[in-house]
Amino acid sequence: MYFTDRGLEELEEQRGDERVNLTWLADRMRAFVDTNPEFEDAVDRLATFLARDEGDEADSEEEEVSEAVES
Repeated sequence: MYFTDRGLEELEEQRGDERVNLTWLADRMRAFVDTNPEFEDAVDRLATFLARDEGDEADSEEEEVSEAVES
């Protein structure tokens, strides 16, 4: 188990039966970044990951490779 899994396990145990919408999640993530600005990049990357479909992720990786080759 990774150290970070403890927080995920706590989230699942405490709120695993709740239903939330993405607006609530985005608001909570903004509040976290407001109090912990050093994590802004990580939270932004997580939000981007959650926002994209698996198909979108493959397309994004192909675009990054294409851009790297062109540079």
